[in-house]
Parts: sequence; C-alpha cells; structure tokens
Amino acid sequence: MPASLRCYSQAQAAVQEATTTPQASDAAATIKRDVPFMVATYSRPPIVLERGEGSWLYDVDGRRYLDFTAGIAVNSLGHCDAELSQIIAHQASTLIHASNLYHNQWTGALSRLLVKKTRESGAMQNVESVFICNSGSEANEGAIKFARKVGKAVDPSGAKHEIVSFHGAFHGRTMGSLSATPNPKYQQPFAPMLPGFKYGNTNDIAALADLVTDKTCGVIIEPIQGEGGVQEVDQDFLIALAKRCREVGSVLIYDEIQCGLSRTGSLWAHGHLPVEAHPDILTTAKALGNGFPIGAVLVNAHVRDMIQVGDHGTTFGGNPLACRLAHNIVTRLADPALQQEVLAKNAIFTRRFTDLQAKYPDLIKEIRGRGLMLGLQLTQDPSPIVNAARDMGLLVITAGTNTLRFVPPLTITEAEITQGLDILEAAISETRS
Repeated sequence: MPASLRCYSQAQAAVQEATTTPQASDAAATIKRDVPFMVATYSRPPIVLERGEGSWLYDVDGRRYLDFTAGIAVNSLGHCDAELSQIIAHQASTLIHASNLYHNQWTGALSRLLVKKTRESGAMQNVESVFICNSGSEANEGAIKFARKVGKAVDPSGAKHEIVSFHGAFHGRTMGSLSATPNPKYQQPFAPMLPGFKYGNTNDIAALADLVTDKTCGVIIEPIQGEGGVQEVDQDFLIALAKRCREVGSVLIYDEIQCGLSRTGSLWAHGHLPVEAHPDILTTAKALGNGFPIGAVLVNAHVRDMIQVGDHGTTFGGNPLACRLAHNIVTRLADPALQQEVLAKNAIFTRRFTDLQAKYPDLIKEIRGRGLMLGLQLTQDPSPIVNAARDMGLLVITAGTNTLRFVPPLTITEAEITQGLDILEAAISETRS
C-alpha cells in the first residue's frame, strides 16, 4: 500500500471507530428525522455532509472525503472559496434581488464579460448577447425556445419546428430539455414527450441529411457527453453537423453545461473547432456559479434579433448576487494559467489510469475525456468501487453504462490527485478480492 494511503487509512480508521457507535451517529439521526419529509427523487448514501473546504468535504460524524465529483462538475474553484464567500457576504448586505423590471450593476457586467472572454478564447466568434437564468435545464429550455422562435421567423407556417438531439445526451429534466434527452429511464415515467423532437446518433455523418431537414429549427448537442459516459463527439462530425445546419437554416446549439468553463483545459470545449463549426447558441451553468444557482444562454446576432420583449423571462435569473459571483468565477476560470494547470493535472490522472488499465485489463476497458472531465469505462457495474472508495474517504461518481466519472475541482492539488488515486486503486483492489 502506498505510504500516503497507509497514513490516510490509519487516520480514517480512527475517525470511523470513534463515530460509528449508535449514540455518535449524527448522520443516522438526521436521516431518520428528515427523510420522511423529502420527496424521494434521489437514492443517497447514508452520510450527511456538513461543510467543505477546497477539495474536501466533511460529514456530521467527523469523517472527511476527498471530492473527485465537485458537486457534479460544479465546484470548479473548490468548496467555500474565500473570495466567493466574501462576495456573498458583501452583496447579501447590498442587494440580492429586485427583479428584471429594473437594471442592476451585475447582470450586464456578467453578460459583457462572457461575450468578451468567449471571443478572446477563440470559441463562438460571433457571440453577441447573453440571457441569464438559474440552472442548466433552464438554459437549455431557453435555447430550445429561441430555436423555435427563429424557426417561426424563417417559416411563419410553423413547419420549421423540429428539434434534433442525440442518443446518449442529457440536457435536463424540465419537459423541453427532457424531450431532448432520449433516455427511456428519464422519459418513460413522464411520457408523452413534447412533440417535434427527433433523435440521431453522434458521429454518423451519413445520416445527417435525413436527420436535419428543412423542418429542423434547432439542433442541440454536447461536444462531450457527460451523463452519457464522458463520450467526446468527433470533430469531423461536429463540422459536418454545423455545415448541415447552415444548409437548412437550423440553429446549432452547443450544450457546454458540464464540459465548458475550462473543465477541458480551454474556456469552451468547442474552442479548437474551425469558426464554421461554432454554434449559434451556447448554454452554460454548473461551474458558472460554483454552487450558487445560475445559468446562461449565449447567442449570436441572428438569434438575438429574433427575440422580442416578452418572448422569454425569469423571476430570479440575473439577480445581482448570482451575477456578481459568476463575474468573479468567469474571470478566474478564463485565466490561461489555470487552464494550463488543468492540462498538467490531466496528465497525472491519465498516467495513473493507464497503469491501472495495465494492472486490471479485464476491468478497465477504455480511458476517455479531456482535461479534468474523465471517464473509465469498466466491464462491470462500478457501484462496489464507488462504495468502497467512499468508505475509504474518496467521493467518485458514475455516468453512462459502467463508467466511473472524474470531475474534481480544477483547483485540486497534484498531491490530492495522487492521494485520491491511491484510494481508488485500493478500492478496486478490495472489490476484486
């Protein structure tokens, strides 16, 4: 066992021994008291998190966990970042909400910054304007509505109304975004879906002519599918898809809610593509607020000019607290030095993953992803490894079918990466014995 893991395991064992007696289990008492009053939409492990700091989370029973999940790719600057905490405290005593009936100092400032940093990054070179909302699902709902509005403007008959999305995608759980998420597990309980949605397969260039037609008003795609198993879409397919959208006058939407904001080592995951493959609409959320609810829809002039007063809205979206936080976050995540660190940290992960694959070739089938959005494709259910790792003090999550997903804070240290991967290796070893 590596020395770092041995020392950590000894400390963890001492904490567990001190906190697993029934009278000391605050988690068990909290769960027993509160769960009956909560709608059961999640299956959670029996821990209750109390606080976070950097790459670490702490539960009510005194255990600590190295977090390789970052709140599902949300806490890119880590937990309870000092700058963000100060901003929250100051803005909460200044102005939190006054509604979109009035201007405030931060909605426009954030919109302007997103446009500026996006252009500077080399991504979405025709971006012009931004709509601020509260979440990723809301951002995708807005994008779908905007595409429908463009379709109506191009063809007032209403025939140009179809939205195309792709198998393996996850765009949200509201009815519009859910209708663009062709996963029976999510859709069947709420069927029928909204009309006008078509589904295709990523990387199938030959099928694009029949999939994207004169009836298509919008196409939505993740450059890297997160929930679908950290599946990167081929560059040639994205270029061909963009070309087909231009041919039929369809709006191209890139959902970068999980893969954007420097998680791949560049501000946006599509930034390496040629300009002709850039989107008309770009959606973001997750890391945009580092845990505070916020989302955004970035649009080009063609889309912007089709949207009129009253076409869309939000009560809370664009509030000064969320926007001031996001302004700080975008500024820091757009830093080239941070992006270079992401790439360096990726190298540590991939080297260790390669070693693990050589050690367990019957278990680890493939290594996928970019930057600090990574997946290990396994040949079996990863749940035992997830559970064993959690017991040892490491939080990891899954995606797709039998995929371990790694989306840690972008600020995680190299020492923490090594420590976490030592725990992961021990968890794999334990589940193999």
